[in-house]
Parts: sequence; structure tokens; C-alpha cells
Amino acid sequence: MRGATAPRPKHPPNVIRNQKYNVLTFLPLVLYEQFKFFFNLYFLLVALSQFVPALKIGFIATYIAPLAFVLLITIGKEAFDDYARFLRDREANSALYSVLTPSPISHSPSSPHPYSPSSPSHPASSLLPSSDLPHTTPLHPPSNPLPPTRPTPSSKLRVGDLVLLEKNQRVPADLVLLRTSDGSGTCFVRTDQLDGETDWKLRVAVGSTQGLRAESDLLSVRGEVFAGPPSKDIHSFLGTLRHTPSPIYPFSDGSGLPPAEPLTAENCLWANTVLAAGSAIGMVVYTGPETRAVMNTSHPETKVGRLDLEINRLAKILCAVTFALSVVLVALNGFRGQWYIYVFRFLILFSSIIPISLRVNLDMGKTVYAHQIQSDAEIPGTLVRTSTLPEELGRIEYLLSDKTGTLTQNEMEMKKLHMGTMSYAVDSMDEVAHQLATAYGTTVEASTAKQSRIISTGINLAGRGRRDMSSRVRDVVLALALCHNVTPVMNDDGSTTYQASSPDEVAIVNWTESVGLTLVQRDRTRIVLRTPTGSLASYDVLELFPFTSESKRMGIVVRDASSGEVTFLQKGADVVMARIVQRQDWLEEETGNMAREGLRTLVMARKRLSEDAYAEFAARYHAARVSTTGDRNAAMEAVVKELLERDLELLGLTGVEDKLQEDVKPTLELLRNAGLKIWMLTGDKIETATCIAISSKLVSRNQYIHQVAKLKTSEQARDQLEFLQSKPDCCLVIDGESLQLCLERFKLEFIELATQLPAVVACRCSPTQKADVARLIRHHTKKRVCCIGDGGNDVSMIQAADVGVGIVGKEGKQASLAADFSVNQFSYLTKLLVWHGRNSYKRSAKLAQFVIHRGLIISIIQAVFSAIMFFAPIAIYQGWLMVGYSTVYTMAPVFSLVLDRDVSENLALLYPELYKELTKGRSLSFKTFFMWLMISVYQGGAIMIMSLLLFENEFLNIVAISFTALVLNELIMVALEITTWHLYMVIAELVTLLFYAGSIALLPEYFDLSFVLSYRFAWKVAVIVAVSSLPLYLYKLVRSRLAPANYTKLSASYL
Repeated sequence: MRGATAPRPKHPPNVIRNQKYNVLTFLPLVLYEQFKFFFNLYFLLVALSQFVPALKIGFIATYIAPLAFVLLITIGKEAFDDYARFLRDREANSALYSVLTPSPISHSPSSPHPYSPSSPSHPASSLLPSSDLPHTTPLHPPSNPLPPTRPTPSSKLRVGDLVLLEKNQRVPADLVLLRTSDGSGTCFVRTDQLDGETDWKLRVAVGSTQGLRAESDLLSVRGEVFAGPPSKDIHSFLGTLRHTPSPIYPFSDGSGLPPAEPLTAENCLWANTVLAAGSAIGMVVYTGPETRAVMNTSHPETKVGRLDLEINRLAKILCAVTFALSVVLVALNGFRGQWYIYVFRFLILFSSIIPISLRVNLDMGKTVYAHQIQSDAEIPGTLVRTSTLPEELGRIEYLLSDKTGTLTQNEMEMKKLHMGTMSYAVDSMDEVAHQLATAYGTTVEASTAKQSRIISTGINLAGRGRRDMSSRVRDVVLALALCHNVTPVMNDDGSTTYQASSPDEVAIVNWTESVGLTLVQRDRTRIVLRTPTGSLASYDVLELFPFTSESKRMGIVVRDASSGEVTFLQKGADVVMARIVQRQDWLEEETGNMAREGLRTLVMARKRLSEDAYAEFAARYHAARVSTTGDRNAAMEAVVKELLERDLELLGLTGVEDKLQEDVKPTLELLRNAGLKIWMLTGDKIETATCIAISSKLVSRNQYIHQVAKLKTSEQARDQLEFLQSKPDCCLVIDGESLQLCLERFKLEFIELATQLPAVVACRCSPTQKADVARLIRHHTKKRVCCIGDGGNDVSMIQAADVGVGIVGKEGKQASLAADFSVNQFSYLTKLLVWHGRNSYKRSAKLAQFVIHRGLIISIIQAVFSAIMFFAPIAIYQGWLMVGYSTVYTMAPVFSLVLDRDVSENLALLYPELYKELTKGRSLSFKTFFMWLMISVYQGGAIMIMSLLLFENEFLNIVAISFTALVLNELIMVALEITTWHLYMVIAELVTLLFYAGSIALLPEYFDLSFVLSYRFAWKVAVIVAVSSLPLYLYKLVRSRLAPANYTKLSASYL
């Protein structure tokens, strides 16, 4: 360390915070979110105006109560949600971890911390010692190698702390792995909440610290960790560990500096991953907001539906109409007296043009839609977490989906083995087991007893051909059982689980076990197999060449411990292996056949090496590995290609299926027919993602797939974009690195092209990239985007979408909790969008326009009345009439429109093309709005003018006639708007009519009972209602005959 007195770098506290508000900001932010919309602000100003005596009209409660109701519901919901986030944060921040503590006997309080992390930008900075903190754990006896620890809450961890992790414990911060309980210095971590992949990842401890005799020795060494600046990239890390000379490390590298060890992502445990097995000790290098997990998580935004925004725009138009109408009436009166007061009084009189009940009705409607979704027996377990967005489900044009756990179950199964002259499918794998048993010398009876699924096909066959086939089967199965990176892990219950960085490798090893060759033990130097005879076969691992996206293959050199034979085994993609293996005429054809079935293909090959050949390779490979000049990796690859990857013997071709989620294929097909463009965003490899795109039918049978990978320069990116312009119907498969380059250099060109393609697959995407793509599509196209995923790595994407859907799956509930809608499987999306989305949007659009119509018509009546009454701002309907009109006299029938449906459920699912019409927004547009505006002007004018034409001697009778005609007109209009009648609708109409008739007797100040019960009242009201509503009925009847809607035609033909 450079010195305990060096200035300490400023690192953020290791605190998890997902809350949107605190005590001081909660009320201001919630109110701002509500009143930033003109709709609500208008209601607030109208309500406040009633406290001014000169502007007071009617009951104050009629203006304040609905607004207060809406605000209280919103504030309560936000408070509940944020409190739940607070509890989750507190639980995570208070989780206790064991931090290694230097003994006060061997380390004085002023002793420096054993390791001090430094940033390249601040190379001289160091941490103060952790030993300055008080001890809470007694000192261990000197004979105990375990150092003393103190329990420390996650929020109190600091950069430089040495943290002891146990099995199944969440990693609290970004750590450099110093030591594991496994002698090989390796451990497995689960990263499903970080990158979405359920397979375990192998991590390796730093060699020098793993080699210490005991954990307590970690506190006796000195050193510094140099770490790069915080980054979002979870696949890379640049750092070094430099030891300070000490009794344990007294050496130097000759330069006067202590020796340095390079650190990579393989040596790191990222926050929010979980230690899968054993125990480990790591040093904290990044905390809090600087961790990879937090940097790849975006804060949730308050989502507002497009329907709400459209209604907000219409409210501005209605406000302008209200103001213009008020000014016109005052102008017609010659701006006499306190004309500005009259303008404001008219504004308040006409405030029903923008009815405050609209917000209440829409919010109540959203609650009904949410209940209908959650109670749908065909999509059980579906939850609506954001009740303000159900209408958005009917407007989706882009669907962005995760792959692992969303489209697939991430359960691999070996489906085919092709060996040129023989091909084995799932139903004939027991024959493989028999051939393998024969090759290892077991009798027919013994192999039958051991393999429960062996059939008798070919059991009695013998001869040279039979033995040759058994030998070939043995060679390919043995090669598959050896050429992999799979490690068997013993569980607590005694069972064995295979773990590897690639699930298809696990599937192949599971398959070799099922046919009789079982992986028993694996470490860096040895592989032990159990043969069908029950004996153990040991193989020494001489060299391992891991799979990379660039090489598309992996290889291994092994020596049979019993015979001493050295063999080079290699498996990989057919595109690279075809050049390496001896020429075969069947390989290309069979690979294509398997790929069309959506199987992940691997070509298996081998090469036997003599001792001299291996010795030559080992010498040259070692020389290339330690060379300090030129490109070391290129030199190593050149040796492998020259000495090993030549004329390999082709053993066979495997086909592995990644099981799809239930009904994924028909779901994707239906959604494509509904007009959705589907993108698959995954953290997986290009090869895997391409196979799933094919098997899930995301890509049609003969559709061209264009892969873009490893783009480095702008010229390469431009060439690819130009090529895509000539292939508008292709499926684009692009990796994260190339995607980032395109977005940085040619953002507009790329997104313009990509959004026109029928399907896009983005691979190796970080969580942040997924969210960025979602936002980019939203902002560029102005279309509705739905994102669906099941893991913690999908949370940012889900929150960035207009509608986020989370799947409750194997990767936990993190995505489900962050989503707007939670489902149990991907196929539920069909009904959620095509049926519930359709109903929610169509119903809300109709409800909103009808409520606006209800306010407009009474405002037109008021305007005509004021014009007749010498432009005086006097209300024609006062007190309980105004309260009753917007509540008990019309509310139930109008609200019953939320139960209407224009097509049946079966028809909506049978003809998903109907969904395309919804995305055009024709149910609520300026055209439909102005149609309703004209209807309101006509009906309001007709009711008032006809009432005046049938003028009675008393003013009271005009109020009774016009108001009764108004209520009856609204009930008839509701009936005309209903497409499919529901029992509640009939009850609402009849009960409202009876309630109105009964209330007339209770309101003598508004109704003359003797006049209302007279014959002349009845015929006058009938004439007024007929004039106001009959023309509209005739118009709808003629239009339905001459120009019916598409759904009407389909309904008629379906019946």
C-alpha cells in the first residue's frame, strides 16, 4: 500500500435505493405528475374559482369532490407502491455479511488494510483501514485458520472490505474473487438476475491469493488493486493486483516494482449474482451506483397512456371552445358592465364541456378492465400492476421480447445424432445405448438390465458390420462425453447436477449419461467417466481451447490414463468445422435439415496424436503462449490450426433442441398477423438466438437471415446498412457490439431501416442496450412498444416500454414485480392484447367521447338559454339538477358502456387482422371528436329551441320539459351506442329511468307535478326527443347498411 495517510478516494455508499420519492418530495412530485396535464389543471382552476363569491355557481362540492376523489386515490396508490419499494430496499440493505477483520494482536489499529483498491485516475489514493472499525466477533484461536469476522449490513460495506460469502448468498457489491473453498480456485455463480441466463457461470480466484495456505493469511499480505472506472459492461473488467513485498510475498519482478497479476471479468463477482456452491472471499471494488447491476438498471418512469394524452389534447380544444363561446356571448351583449366577470362566470357555466366526471369514469373503467383481465380463467395468474394502462394493450405495434425463459424454457434436449450412414432420433436413442454397451463389451442381458429403455431391435445381429457400427457409436459418444466444459456438482441431497456456461453442453452430457457414459468427476486436469460396465475411465486434460463467438468451436486434448493414447477432440458450428474435417458429402445437407427443424447443430470430430506429434505441438504452443512480441493470441491460434486443425475425422453431427415455452409458435404467428413487428433481444450468442428465431417461427420458412457481427469501423457499418436497404424482407440478426456501433454512428439510418424489417434479433445485449432500443423505437416511430421478459436483466427494458409485461418464471419475480402486467407464460400475450386490449381501448374511447358529449349538450342548452335571456350568465339548471345530471340520472347507463364489445372473443382471436385497425387510433380521433361535437350542437340546440317553441307561460315548465327531454335523449343515445347488450346495461337503463321518474315528485322547486303528469307534457317531451335522436338513429341505420365496419361484416359472416 502506498501509505495509510494517503487521501481516501470518494466511493459511494453501498446502498440500494429504488424508491421514487422521499418524505419531502412525495407530495410535490405526485401533485406535479397530476397537474402537469391540462385536463387536471383545468379542473383545479374551476374548483378554486368557486371560493370567489362573484364566480360562485351552484354547490362547491360538485366541483371539488370528484377532483379530490381522484387525487386521493392516486396519492394513496403512489404512497403504497413506494412504501413497498422502501421495504424491499430496507431488506436488501440490512442483509448481514461477514467481513474479515484483522486481529488486534497481529495488526495494530493503525495498520493499513491488506489490500487497497485504487482507480487509474487516482493512482495514489488509498483506503483507510477497515481495522479502524470496532470488532464484534471474538478473536479466533491461533490454531484456527479462519480469520475473525464481523457481521456487517450490506449498506455499510466499503471499497476494500474482504467479504466472506457462503452458498446461495447474494453478492452485495462488485468483488474481486481472492479465494474459494474449492481447491482449484473456482466457484459457480448464478447470474440470471444480471444477464438473464439461467446456466451457472464459472469464476476463478486470483492465483496468488488462492495459493495461500489459509484464509487468515489474506490478512497478512499487502497489496493494491487497480480497477478501471465504473462501467456497464458485465463481460469485461480491466484491473491488476500488485503485491507489496512482505514475508509471504518477498519477491519482485526485477523492475523495482512488486509483481502484478492481471484481473479480468473471470476474476469478478458482480453485485446481484448469487454464489451457487461452496464459499468464497472477495474484495469490494465497486459499491452502490457504481456496480454493474445498478448501472444497467434504469429508474422507472411514470407511464401515461396514449388515450390519456389524446384526451388531454381534446380538453385543450374544448377549453378553447368554452372560452370562445363565453367571449362571443359577452360580445353580443356589447361588453357591458363588469364584462370580464361575466366572461369568467360563463366559463364556469360552460365548464361541463370538459366534465370533471370524465376522469372519474375513465379511472373506474380502467379498474373494471383490470378486474376482467385478472379474473379471466384462460390466463390464470395474470396481474395488472399498473391500472392506468389497459387501453395501451390495444395499440401495440412493436413487441420486444427476451429469449431465455420468455420464448424458451432454457431446457435443452438432445434430439438427433447423425453419423453419415446412420441417424438416431429421440425414439431410437435406446439403440445407441445398446450399441455403446456392445462396444464396451457388456452382454446383451447386462446392458438390458442397466438400460431400462433398451429395445430388442437388432439385438441378435452380429458380425463385422455390427462391430464397426458399435465402435463408431462408441467413438462419437466418448468424444461428446469428453469435449465440453461441464462440471458435476454434488447437491446437499446427494444428487449430482451438471453445470456449464452453455446449457446445450449440459444437454449433451445428460444425453451421454442416458446412453451409458456418465461424467463422474471433472477438474482442470482430469475427467473421469463411468462406462456402461460400471468401471471408471480416467482421462488427463492436456489442453483446453474454449468456445468463443469468433472461433465458433471448442477443442480439448486428452490422454487416456489407461492406454496413454493422446486425442484431439473438437466440436463446433458447421460453417467452421466443414473446412477442418475430412470432406463428407452428407454434412451440409444434414446440417441444413436440422437447422430447418430449429435444432442447434454441432459437428463432432477428432484427431489421434502420436507422442511425437503432441510433444511438437506442446513445445510450439508453449512458446507462443509466453511470447512477448506480436499478437500472442494470434500466434497461439496459428499453432493450433497448423498442427491440430487439419484433416480431422468426422465422427457425427448432433442436434439439440431448446424447448420452447408452451404455444410460442402459434402466439408469434397470431401476433404477426395482428400487425406487430417482433424483436428478440437476448444476452445469448448469435448462433443460439438464430436457432430459436427459426424454431419459434419468428423467422418464416424461406426468409433470408442476415447476420451482422463484430463490426469495428464506420465503413463496415455503412456497408451493412446499404445491404439491408436491398433486403427489406429479411430478418436481421445483430450482436451487441455492432448494434452499439450502428447506434453511435448511424442512429437515424439504422433505426429507420430496422423498424421496417419484419423481424430483428439482437444478441449479446446488455440490459441497458435493451432499454435503449425500446426508447429509440418509441421516440423514432411514435408507436406503442411492448416489452416482455422474465429476468432481472429485463427490468430496464420493461420499464422503458410503453407497456411492460413480466413473466413469472425460473428467474424469479423481479421482472414481474417491475412490470405493468404480470403473466405466467408468453402465450397469454395473445388474449391480453387481441381481446382485452381491444375491449379496453374501444370501450374507453367510446366512454370518453360520450361523457364529453354529455357535457357538451348541456352547455349548448345553457348557451341558447343565455342568448334568449339577454346574454345573462344565469344557469338554467341549478342545484340538484346539475348534480343529478352528471351522477344518478346518467352515470350508470353511460358507465355501462365499459361492458360493451363490438366482436366476440372467438372472432377477435380468429381474425387478428382486426387488431391492425386499433393501432390507427380511429376509435378516438379528431374526426370522431368533431362528429360528436356536431351531434352535441344539434341535439342541444334542438332540445332548447323546441322547448322554447313549445313555450309555456311559466319558466318552471321550460326547465321541466327541456331537462326531461335531455335525460331521455341521453338514455336513448346510450342505447344507440351499444353493440352487444349486457344484463347490467338493461338494468342501468330501466333503473335510471324509474329513479328519474320517482325523483320528480321529490323536487317540487324544479317540477310542477300536475303539469308533469299531464298529457301535453308527455307529447311535448316525445316530440323534442324524437327531433333530437331520431335523425341520428336513421343515420346509423343507413350507414350500417351501406358502409358497415369490417368487424360488422365479419360478425355477420361468422354467424
